[in-house]
Amino acid sequence: MSQPNSTSQSVVQTWVDSSLLNGMLRGIERESLRMQGNGFLSQQPHPHGLGSALTHSRITTDYSEALMEFITPPKASIEEVLSELKDIHAVVHGHLDEGEKLWPLSMPCMLDDEEEQIPLANYGTSNIGRFKTLYRRGLGVRYGRRMQTISGVHYNLSFPDTLFEVLQAHETDHALQQMNLQDYRSHRYFALIRNFIRLTPLVIFLVGASPSVCRCFLTGREHHLLPLVRGTLYLPDATALRMGRLGYQNSAQKKLGIHYNNLSGYLEGLQNAVKTPYEAFSALGLNDAQGKPIQINDHVLQIENEYYSLVRPKQVPQGDETPSDALRNRGVGYVELRAVDVNPYSPIGIDENTAGFLEILALYCLLLDSPPLESDEQDMIERNQTEVVNRGRAKTAQIETSDGVYAVRDWARQHVNEMQACAELLDESYQTSLYSDALRVMQQRIDDVNQSLSAQVIKDTLTHGGTWSFGSVLAEQHANIYDQYSLSAEKQAYFEQLAQQSRQQQYQLEQESSLSFEDYLAQFR
Repeated sequence: MSQPNSTSQSVVQTWVDSSLLNGMLRGIERESLRMQGNGFLSQQPHPHGLGSALTHSRITTDYSEALMEFITPPKASIEEVLSELKDIHAVVHGHLDEGEKLWPLSMPCMLDDEEEQIPLANYGTSNIGRFKTLYRRGLGVRYGRRMQTISGVHYNLSFPDTLFEVLQAHETDHALQQMNLQDYRSHRYFALIRNFIRLTPLVIFLVGASPSVCRCFLTGREHHLLPLVRGTLYLPDATALRMGRLGYQNSAQKKLGIHYNNLSGYLEGLQNAVKTPYEAFSALGLNDAQGKPIQINDHVLQIENEYYSLVRPKQVPQGDETPSDALRNRGVGYVELRAVDVNPYSPIGIDENTAGFLEILALYCLLLDSPPLESDEQDMIERNQTEVVNRGRAKTAQIETSDGVYAVRDWARQHVNEMQACAELLDESYQTSLYSDALRVMQQRIDDVNQSLSAQVIKDTLTHGGTWSFGSVLAEQHANIYDQYSLSAEKQAYFEQLAQQSRQQQYQLEQESSLSFEDYLAQFR
């Protein structure tokens, strides 16, 4: 194996000034299971005091009634967004049932042998609420409910239009110069997305934290894992099993042909998927023996959100817009980076080192040359991802590129070195050392893989005698931190108001439902 070649010049051109980053925004979505005192998944409904999961803007549920999702609004700095996420966690902790805690790992806590013990999220009796629950029932029918108990972190990031204006002004391609700002912004965001997909193995290697799983997660499934300690399975050099074939996988989606070379092609592929029947899903049937619907439709995707992707182009929908409508009407507004494990050592699932690294990486991906992503390269990236998921910490782990095959650590070190200029630019923009400090942590994980999160998880799982014991200890530690966290009276009143408003909004939706759900679903189908 040879050493990867360094790029001849920095990705940060001399005319890219730190002031152009003023106005960056970031938001975080963090998922976490509610666990009972015995370590099993909670069977209790969403806490009433937190409001309606259907209409609350900050605190909702994902697949299961027990799988909580915390959503921050866009914030002007990493410190602000992490502070907001802490507030949300403290509020939630204060409303959990006696004995319940938030499970700290990406891979789930104890699951019953019966999948029916993984309760579907309940959003009430309105048509939209019942529709959301049916969508989740369909996911369970298609892929099994266990797969839907995995937690992750989604990092949302946008760059200011002033940056895109300057980037466009320095384009040498006449067609790019002539684009309106909305189209050019989408063009550059898709370039970022392609590079992020190429560098996803780097994310998995540096912030992956799911090298092991509780045996109960794999009940009834074939797997390639080894016993670590009683009740826990692992791979010796794994980094993020959540991102491998034991995590979110959909063989039907791999045949979609959705590409990220431009917005129109991406939307066309997505729309085809939500309109095209898929034989395996048709065989499951639309309704059960009693005539109750079990999936929205038999298409490759029931709705657009079913598309499992490493990164998504996003635009805030308005009114009744679908995600595709919003993108089509106003272009890409931000990107959602989705290949991020929950950091079990952080009480909020993410720390400033991961946040700083993701922002450096996003800027690097935006400024780095980004040729079209064709199917051959996509296949190579998937092989790289599998390699790093299963054995990324091994000395012999390799990355394939168009220039040759390299050791994972050499490849990772080269890219992290080239990101230094992006870290310095962000430090200068925010008058901080956070970004350079974050990159230094990542360099240490490359130099000594025993400092990586995945290696620490293996070590601590052994120390505590298994996944359940390790996760329970961390959950208790985090609960103690939430107990000590001081929420201002103003913040408390704010969250109480959000909860009350969300309950009122759900009530109004339920009163306004004049159409029967059967007719509502028939119209959608």
